[in-house]
Amino acid sequence: MHHDLADLLAVQLACYGPGFVESAEVFARRLTSPANCSLVLERDGKICAYLAAYRSALGKVTPLHGDFEPVPQADTLYLHDMAVLSAFAGQGMAQALLQSLWDEAAVQGLRHTALVSVQGSQTYWERHGYAPRPLGDAAQRERLATYGAGAVYMARAMAAATAWPSTR
Repeated sequence: MHHDLADLLAVQLACYGPGFVESAEVFARRLTSPANCSLVLERDGKICAYLAAYRSALGKVTPLHGDFEPVPQADTLYLHDMAVLSAFAGQGMAQALLQSLWDEAAVQGLRHTALVSVQGSQTYWERHGYAPRPLGDAAQRERLATYGAGAVYMARAMAAATAWPSTR
């Protein structure tokens, strides 16, 4: 994926705007993380969607601009960032990315999936079975705060995630 870094950054900017754009250096470090399990979708040789994710622990938040940190006992698929170019919206790309990683996480024995909802996406994630989950640890609440007002930590059980019907 390193050779696709410029294209990944272009998709990120198009989908999130400058307030959430993470640097090429951060992206590159994440791609080399042993916990990384990110995916990219291409059409006609052009990146049109990606899902940046990694194996983590329930209740652990990656701060905006932070690295994917391996944990000794991963139990959670953490979805850090999903973006689909608007020209490809409604074509099932987000569902394909999600389902692929949910299935792989279930095979790996991960019991949860979690994320930080931003830019008003909470309802979207609730439709996929995610629910707000309070963070008891002050350090994790500080990490959540890096995403700004309205950011919500959400989680769901993997068994339910893998049973979600395809929307294709």
